[in-house]
Amino acid sequence: MSKRDNDRIDSGLESDLGAEFDLRGDQLQEELGAAREDAARHLEAAQRVQAEFENFRKRNLREVEEIRKRAGQRIIEELLPILDNLERAIEHTVAGGDLEHLLKGVELVQQQVIDVFCKEGVEILDPFGQPFDPNIHQAVGQREDAEVPEGTVVDVFQKGYLLGGRVVRPAAVVVSAGGPAPKE
Repeated sequence: MSKRDNDRIDSGLESDLGAEFDLRGDQLQEELGAAREDAARHLEAAQRVQAEFENFRKRNLREVEEIRKRAGQRIIEELLPILDNLERAIEHTVAGGDLEHLLKGVELVQQQVIDVFCKEGVEILDPFGQPFDPNIHQAVGQREDAEVPEGTVVDVFQKGYLLGGRVVRPAAVVVSAGGPAPKE
């Protein structure tokens, strides 16, 4: 505020207070000055806190992005040996290897992938024989079967996967119909 604004405010204060200003004018001027200084300090502190928060927010965004990149890199590093093994299995087969060895190699590679999934907290859903759960299963068909309780998974077309309790992919299943009511 300029000196001119202060004078205008002060003269307004003087006219509002009248005789009391004559008695306490200097004290009121000091209190007003102190209040203005407090307000300026508080404004500066608020601006500093706001700037610190903005810096904190940006730093957290950078850290989250860095963690995401490192997690992706870690998974890629775990999958690279699996890819190498697949390439070796293909080369072995192309070079005249028999199908039995190829099958054994592919099964080993499949187990390596499952091991990586488990290490990363992935849960595999293979719900054969379990009651159908629409939260984690996707019904792709229905089969009449009087021997199997109604709503039981009788075939799994595609396994499902959970990560941290959340569905990554529901299991694609065939559900029984026409059988006895499920036991509770």
